[in-house]
Amino acid sequence: MMPCPDTYLPWFLLTELPGLSPRVIKNLIEHFKTPEAVLAASKTQLLSAPDISSKAIKSVLGHKEFERCAQERLTQVQDSGYRVVVLTEPEYPSLLKEIPDPPALLFYDGTFDINAPCIAIVGSRNATRYGMDTAHYLAERLTAFGFTIVSGMALGIDTAAHKGALENEAGQTIAVLGSGLDHIYPRHNRPLYCRIRKQGVVISEFFPDTAPLPANFPRRNRIIAGLSCGTVVVEAAQKSGSLITARLAGEYNREVFAVPGSIKSSKSRGTHHLIKQGARLIENEMDIIDELSQFVHAAADIAPSDEPTKNKPTMDKIQTMVYKNLDLYPEHIDHITASSGLTSAQVSAALLDLELSGLIVRHQGNKFSILEE
Repeated sequence: MMPCPDTYLPWFLLTELPGLSPRVIKNLIEHFKTPEAVLAASKTQLLSAPDISSKAIKSVLGHKEFERCAQERLTQVQDSGYRVVVLTEPEYPSLLKEIPDPPALLFYDGTFDINAPCIAIVGSRNATRYGMDTAHYLAERLTAFGFTIVSGMALGIDTAAHKGALENEAGQTIAVLGSGLDHIYPRHNRPLYCRIRKQGVVISEFFPDTAPLPANFPRRNRIIAGLSCGTVVVEAAQKSGSLITARLAGEYNREVFAVPGSIKSSKSRGTHHLIKQGARLIENEMDIIDELSQFVHAAADIAPSDEPTKNKPTMDKIQTMVYKNLDLYPEHIDHITASSGLTSAQVSAALLDLELSGLIVRHQGNKFSILEE
């Protein structure tokens, strides 16, 4: 995958033409083989191509009026230093090429490893600590088996998944943006962007100067699903972009996994819905590895039992009683006091000691939860 050469101009021109969606461009390339052949085709020849509208035919026949704009786009990308890969190149991700509407162009910053199998980990932007810890853990463990973690670099689950992948020194991750590479969104994740481009790649189908418009994010979800042999949804509300990614993964005949959560959490309704619809319920990374064993690198002979055992700090009797009344989901101090049978003073002191020992986490609203082991 080389810096953007002048020979890419016909590709840029195709993407500029009105009426030519990624699906239409794929059909035209499959029919005519090259973008040059598409642009040189007559009306009769274009009519023989599958699923092409009269508007698209008119655009192709009148393509010369868009040449200047395409040339300007090409020059901008060349000046930016970003790299480009086009649909027909062998370096284009093979799984993504299989979907009905792959991007004709992918702009990227970083390094692609097209030989590594990919798994998407997606979920809520407003995630719980349980969801964040789970996404981070799964990503870190799956990279140990040779998988590249794909997500959308949004806040919440996406961010936790990328960071989990980066915890492994050899871990790779792909961030798919709903904006151009000049617009890192959210801005809070600019440091994460810099880390990913050094240990993976940030990609987008949008020209670098494209702003993060709401309509762009459902479009980028098909790329996340398309790149991946499986999609893991960690937390998702009933109406969530993550469910769009999962639906697309199913349509692409890829595996869909869902992490169960509390029946009291609205952020688990989407994942529970997926499980009802047939998604694979997962409790740990081995549930994913078992399903996708054909993609696992032979050298990655790692299992959960290989992890070193962590010694927990010792707890006294009162701390133990308080700890037993905590869960992965935050509980209010009043509920902990009532269920433990201890006094408010005893519970407050024990919670402080447990927090200082790194065994529990304090949340807003005087709520507490344990850390996942």
